Amino acid sequence: MKAPVIKVEGLTKHFGSFTAVDHVSFEVYEGEVVGYLGPNGSGKTTTMRMLLGLLQPSAGRAKVFGFDVAREAESIRPLVGYMSQKFALYEELTVQENLEFYAGVYGMRATAYRPRVAEVMDLVGLTGQERERADVLSAGWRQRLALGIALVHTPRLLFLDEPTSGVDPVARRLFWDLIYTLAEQGVTVFVSTHYMDEAEHCGRLGIMYQGQLLAMDTPSALKQGYLHGQAWDIVAAPLLPALDALQALPGIRQTGLLGDHLHAISEPGSYTAESLATALVAAGIAESQVEATEPTLEDVFIQQTATR
Repeated sequence: MKAPVIKVEGLTKHFGSFTAVDHVSFEVYEGEVVGYLGPNGSGKTTTMRMLLGLLQPSAGRAKVFGFDVAREAESIRPLVGYMSQKFALYEELTVQENLEFYAGVYGMRATAYRPRVAEVMDLVGLTGQERERADVLSAGWRQRLALGIALVHTPRLLFLDEPTSGVDPVARRLFWDLIYTLAEQGVTVFVSTHYMDEAEHCGRLGIMYQGQLLAMDTPSALKQGYLHGQAWDIVAAPLLPALDALQALPGIRQTGLLGDHLHAISEPGSYTAESLATALVAAGIAESQVEATEPTLEDVFIQQTATR
């Protein structure tokens, strides 16, 4: 097996008495798209900044391309690209000028970066926007420019910190198409998000909560191995009284609205579809249709974090 691109062992970061990252361990391999799922403040950005050598760990160790993040950060930085939550764009510069400026920051000569800038603009869909100033770009175009800046020096590993926050669903979908285009070209991608639908796109996914990595596996394996219970889809009327009745039933762990129907998780073996429908009738909900269904990543996340 190839050596991991990222190897993390017991990585920890304290800010005074606050523990932002608490003994996290994982590995990432070449060409993977690995997601880091968690709410704001769960330690996702702090983990990334330690892996980039921007923050010193309080304990544990991590290596990126075999280089120790605490002692050899300068050797790591030319090999990685970083797209932060707040895009570092120069507002008064055009799209092309931003890309050329950052290419120079990365030490590229003009003879190398001029064709590369044109290649990156084509890759991220910025061709035709070369002369637009950064301060007049929409959120979706700014996002593409920020990604282009992270890619301009041809990194082998890309860190994307909640890159689609604040953009519309169409722009998010296009962005994920770009991520997989890069992965097909051999780029390893480590991306943080708090969107459950985006998490489904990752080859593997880590669940972060209160500084701890609760689980890391493929989305399908997380749903199969980390959710203890049966998922149900329930069509019932009236909807909100049915939700109240469902929440009050013994053996029901999680409930919620999902569009025009209900979604629930019951304890293992506690109900069949027929017995759950009967229990709802006994609770005053005369009409309901109950079907077993596949769990969602949201189900897994809620169950994993409920006792923390």
